[in-house]
Amino acid sequence: MPLTSINIYTLKLVRVTSRFHKLEKCRLTCPLACYKTIQAILNLQREPVEKFGIITLNAKNKILGLHVIAVGSLDTVIVEPREVFKAALLNNARSIIAFHNHPSGDPTPSPEDIRITNRLKRSGEILGINLIDHIITGEKGYVSMKELGRV
Repeated sequence: MPLTSINIYTLKLVRVTSRFHKLEKCRLTCPLACYKTIQAILNLQREPVEKFGIITLNAKNKILGLHVIAVGSLDTVIVEPREVFKAALLNNARSIIAFHNHPSGDPTPSPEDIRITNRLKRSGEILGINLIDHIITGEKGYVSMKELGRV
């Protein structure tokens, strides 16, 4: 029998940065609270490119972590469910809230935004990690896919 090379991997959670925010008792119970949390931590309104991320939550909707999953260009960002849920699994999350910004200032969802929301919802159902909402931010405020009935 010939010898076969086998790669051995160890997964490690890498923390990019840590900042103190008064969020220990924060429970994200509505889209406005999600929007305010995202803006307080990342201030996406001033970003010149699209950024997509998730907030990971425990069973009581308390924040476990915030992950910027992908950075795109002026009007697009590529989002892969495997990257989204890899971060959620590493955080031992029960649910997630997806978010991204529109540098154009208009938070109205595009057809691609609706498509990725549906894809994340289906993927999360398979993994047992609920997609609670997808918040799109812009200069004119935010749009909640949950409020639109898309989640």
